[in-house]
Amino acid sequence: MTSFALQRLPALEAKARAPRSLVHGLDARLRVVAAFGFAVFVVSLPNILALLAALTLAFVVAVNAKLPLRKTARRVLLVDTFLIFLLVMLPFTTTVSGPQDQMLTLWGMPASWSGLWHAIRIVLTSNAVVMMMLALVGTLPAGELVQALSALRMPGQLVQILALSLRYIDIIAQEYARLRTAMKLRAFELRCSWHSYRSMGYLLAMLLVRSLERSERVLAAMRCRGYTGRFPVAPTRPMTQQDWGFAMALTAACALIALAAFSPDLSWLEGLH
Repeated sequence: MTSFALQRLPALEAKARAPRSLVHGLDARLRVVAAFGFAVFVVSLPNILALLAALTLAFVVAVNAKLPLRKTARRVLLVDTFLIFLLVMLPFTTTVSGPQDQMLTLWGMPASWSGLWHAIRIVLTSNAVVMMMLALVGTLPAGELVQALSALRMPGQLVQILALSLRYIDIIAQEYARLRTAMKLRAFELRCSWHSYRSMGYLLAMLLVRSLERSERVLAAMRCRGYTGRFPVAPTRPMTQQDWGFAMALTAACALIALAAFSPDLSWLEGLH
């Protein structure tokens, strides 16, 4: 029997309001393992064409998961915003190995092609992993994610921290909004001044104190309901044919990409590193 707290957890991705799809029907344990395994696989790919194939595979899974287009694009672009600096800086911070490796010189600083290719590899790797995570793990309701991690024998303390964080992050955000509203009603305006800095410091301190008080009340309530240090874990259902079919299809696709990437007959791909 699952605990009431886990059943009441909000969904990790828009409260699981995405339309049902093939991915939504998969076992939660399989989705977590597949996402982690895909991330390890993508990081090990040696060239750009293989990474493009992996990115295409992640895109296909994301389409099958029926992810909302705008929200997914916004989240991927948020990651790419940080990677833009990598694309700009890495060519200038990578040592030029020879005359053919020099791309250009800007203000006396040489930029290398090898640094640019390395930055592109990092960008493709990050996008492929993020898109697969959003498709497989991002569409999991938080309760199912916690149950899956428990079934996979993850450390119990970490699972409980994750469960409680997902459960109460919205409540802490609401408490912060109430405190900010109270400050605005007292004619507070956030400015670049010591008064504003001090006021925001008081706000964060008050939020910390109220969060601590709430956590003590929640712990007392959990103990009154029989909490002994571990959440009850629901019995895991057996893997279905759909689960095994998805696992084999994903494994076969990754095997084909790895075969093409590491095959000696395709050594010309090594030039795209």
